[in-house]
Amino acid sequence: MLPEQIKLLEVSIAGELKGQLLRQSRYEFRYLDADASQPPVGLLMPAQQLTYEDGDLFPVMDQHLPEGDLFMRLRQLFPKQALTAMHLLALVGANGIGRLGYALPGHAPAPNASVLSRQTLLETTFTPEFFDDLVSAYLSTGAGIAGMQPKIMVPDRPTISIPTLIVKAGSQAYPGLAANEFLCLRAAQRAGIQTPDFDLSYDGQLLLLDRFDIEPDGQRLGFEDIASLMGLRVRDTLADRKYHGSYQRIADVLKLLQLPEVNLHRFFEQVAFTIMVRNGDGHLKNYGVLYRTPQDIWLAPMFDVVTTSIYRYQRYGGGPKLEDRTMALKLFSGKGQTRSYPDTAELLRFGRTVCGVERPGTVLEKIAQAMASVLDDARHDVRVPGATLTAMRDAWLIGMTYAAEAARTAVKHSA
Repeated sequence: MLPEQIKLLEVSIAGELKGQLLRQSRYEFRYLDADASQPPVGLLMPAQQLTYEDGDLFPVMDQHLPEGDLFMRLRQLFPKQALTAMHLLALVGANGIGRLGYALPGHAPAPNASVLSRQTLLETTFTPEFFDDLVSAYLSTGAGIAGMQPKIMVPDRPTISIPTLIVKAGSQAYPGLAANEFLCLRAAQRAGIQTPDFDLSYDGQLLLLDRFDIEPDGQRLGFEDIASLMGLRVRDTLADRKYHGSYQRIADVLKLLQLPEVNLHRFFEQVAFTIMVRNGDGHLKNYGVLYRTPQDIWLAPMFDVVTTSIYRYQRYGGGPKLEDRTMALKLFSGKGQTRSYPDTAELLRFGRTVCGVERPGTVLEKIAQAMASVLDDARHDVRVPGATLTAMRDAWLIGMTYAAEAARTAVKHSA
């Protein structure tokens, strides 16, 4: 049970108590140690300043709040209790993505959940009841993950106490979703784009992903999504703030962080891939950075990438179902820009002028080759539903024309 009101939480960084989060009329975060060289709670909250105040929850903490399916399950678990941001952070505990942890003062941490092997999950026959039981069993250790899709974190390594495996399930509204994301990640991986390690269950209903914020020795990395780095709070279910802005603005944030240039090249790969596989949900929370120190920061691997154009969706509040025909963000900043998918010339210009890629057409060609290879292999993969593969093939063939058009442009210019 949770207290009716929570006005103070202890905040740990990589397992060590470093500060306090207080909620009165405003939010306040206090570092417990005056050592300015200690790890920061967030890149925008360095330890050189001991106390921070804000009328809303700090963005680096807002990014941890569960949403979508997981939030609704928490709501059902506590039907008569107000679940404030402080309550939700207490439920996230020490296991959220990144290295921050939250605890009620004087309360013992939740006991470590039993290890569930990857192989067991791969061999499991999925049913909604099975996933409900999985969430119930691991909710106390796996609530620290955002996103609308049904998912939970489970521990699969006996040597690491926190959950290290993300388990995603599909839904009736989005058939074939796990296989869809699996094929997208496989194509990204073959194109040389960094991704988490991943597997698809033998029945094609569960996607397993290794957390990318935990190093092989168990050390935790700092993680912040781009929405957090822009100072945005986006957890509200009805909020659309994560869909505000442009991919150019994300590149600007990476430049302000003074990341090595290779990160901008990698970012172009992620944006180009998102466009070519027709992923209309590449919003501000689906890009981020990892860091060990404020001087050692790099772009996070590609994650949460799905061919959304094969599904129909309904706006909040009802209405007719619509096809997903636009991107989550504009490509370029400025007035007059839209979320429409760009033509090849615009995408190449983005790569050259915004991300500093000398030969962006080569990137498109590499992605198209990977997409074609994955489509060919998927014809023989019984885990991939036929209807899903057919719909994805149609969408990907459109996306692959970017590479063909870029090649024709290159030949024309060299003639």
